[in-house]
Amino acid sequence: MLRSALLAASRSTNARRSIQAFPPSRAVAQRFVAGETEEDALRVAGQLTGTGLLVTVDHLGEDITDREQAHRTVESYQRLITGMASSGLAPRAEVSVKLSALGQSLPGAGEPFALDRAFEIVRAADTAGVLVTLDMEDHTTTDSTLRILGRLRAEVASVGCALQASLHRTQDDARALATAGSRVRLTKGAYREPGRVAHQRFADIDAAYVRALETLMRSEARPLVATHDPALLATAIRLAQEVRRPPTSYEVQMLYGIRPAEQLRLAAEGIDVRVYVAFGREWYGYVMRRLAERPASLSLFARALVSRS
Repeated sequence: MLRSALLAASRSTNARRSIQAFPPSRAVAQRFVAGETEEDALRVAGQLTGTGLLVTVDHLGEDITDREQAHRTVESYQRLITGMASSGLAPRAEVSVKLSALGQSLPGAGEPFALDRAFEIVRAADTAGVLVTLDMEDHTTTDSTLRILGRLRAEVASVGCALQASLHRTQDDARALATAGSRVRLTKGAYREPGRVAHQRFADIDAAYVRALETLMRSEARPLVATHDPALLATAIRLAQEVRRPPTSYEVQMLYGIRPAEQLRLAAEGIDVRVYVAFGREWYGYVMRRLAERPASLSLFARALVSRS
């Protein structure tokens, strides 16, 4: 029930205005978000790669309401990519992109408009030696996101994509993407989805995650295992060993600010560990979804709300 309430709040305009306007709530955001600027993101990325971790950087923002916003998002990514290349981060850094931040849901020609914006980012990244992964958003965008992925990969084959195990369709999508050179980030899913399209019980989501993970591990794709769940991490490592995958042929991906000691421990064992680093002013929805995934972190939120110092 608490998770559902937090996910509902993550899409509430009124809740967003109230919480973003309350300065102490930024103390919560600082745990999960690198900062508001490209410089903040590059600074944190440099710190993480300096400890042996990989990074993927996401410019926060989704469900944009006009085309100018999308163009500004592209410009931010281009500055970020340039910064990665000039600072030597490119071999260990990539960017993650939400297509709704590029105009995917705009009325009319949202999908082709988002595709054009995505090409601007992908081409800049390819020139700089920076990888790009498309985030997956709520189920209404899945088909569109996969169509855009196909168009992007026709030009830059390294473009990756996320899948959400909570959706009933994901096993089929995993099979379709489990091809040589494909990069697939498997997540549990951070959106409140209806029962007709998504599993509702945690046990069912975990089981679906394992099924999709096995499909990817037994393929020629590069699985990007995005989870903090110790049981699922252990399963991923076991599956990799069963199919004799080298530790660097797949990745474990975790969020910035969550289980940092475990990130370092796994990296020390020779596993590629990539940290998802978000930045930008539109942090509200992202932070609320992180709280929904880890309700224990609500203690941070409570302390921020009662403290004015």
